[in-house]
Amino acid sequence: MNVTLKELAITLGTLALTACTTTPNSSTQTQSPQLTAATNTIDTSVRVDGSSTVYPITQAVAKEFQSTQEGSQAQISVDFSGTSGGFKKFCAGEIDVAGASRPILTAEMEACNKNSIRYIELPIAFDALTIAVHPQNDWAQDITVAELKRMWEPAAEGKITRWNQVRAAWPDRPLKLYGAGKQSGTFDYFTEAVVGETRASRNDYIASEDDNVLVEGISKDPNALGYFGFSYLEENQNKLKALAVDNGKGAVIPSRETVEANEYQPLSRPLFIYVNAQYAQKKPAVRDFVNFYNKQAPTLVSSVGYVPLPEEAYDLNERHFYTGKVGTVFEGEAELNITISELLRRQAKF
Repeated sequence: MNVTLKELAITLGTLALTACTTTPNSSTQTQSPQLTAATNTIDTSVRVDGSSTVYPITQAVAKEFQSTQEGSQAQISVDFSGTSGGFKKFCAGEIDVAGASRPILTAEMEACNKNSIRYIELPIAFDALTIAVHPQNDWAQDITVAELKRMWEPAAEGKITRWNQVRAAWPDRPLKLYGAGKQSGTFDYFTEAVVGETRASRNDYIASEDDNVLVEGISKDPNALGYFGFSYLEENQNKLKALAVDNGKGAVIPSRETVEANEYQPLSRPLFIYVNAQYAQKKPAVRDFVNFYNKQAPTLVSSVGYVPLPEEAYDLNERHFYTGKVGTVFEGEAELNITISELLRRQAKF
């Protein structure tokens, strides 16, 4: 679909004149104080925050945008404070775009609604949430979901502290754990997928919303195990070793091929950006950046180590962004085992 900026501006402008009903999937639209404060000045800032998993994609897009879009006045800032931290800022109207490694949750939908923030949900990639160890770890090649639960459930705190407590064949060596901080969508997804309850986890581990901190810790400790997005494994293959994950159907290594074949479960998951619909309407820089993001995503997603979606998904994104389709195709929960084809089906019906 080829859309001119003029056509986009006309269509998005229509949104301001359209009344909407307040529902869990949408927010009542009002003009933001931040946008009315400077009526004679065009705001050229594009503020992005949120998931550290999505961060490498957004950073690559921003770098490409700034190097190729001659004449653009956009001033793009990209940061990460975790998915939950990003949604907190997004639903307060402090940022234009939020990166998310899980769908928006009910409490966040309510916060956006309370502050009259309407959002456009755009899936951009799939991730293989990766279990990583030090390359010198020569005893573990795979791990079951049940063993991961034994390691990470709240009851393990202070008790499961050695490798042989997880699998008898493993050595009697200390177990040092690294994982996502509690502001991270990866923390939410991992705890639900592995422990069976969102945010249920032992607390005696090295936690960070910065995946590079986790990579650095694991790469220096032969007794370590941790989890993070697949991109960070791809960037640090000489420092890390991925474990195959067995959910009862055989051990499967994380890769683009196993994600596309729906084999790497339950740790495959979609990644998103959420766009403030009001700012997309009012700020040409945001519109330009999001359009560029969607067009470049297939190439740049692959370049940073994630799994791009089929072309149809990005066509649907373009249509939804062009028409200002606000809301979410999810029910306010981080669903497990969703496949690429199921994601496409929902987006097509949205």
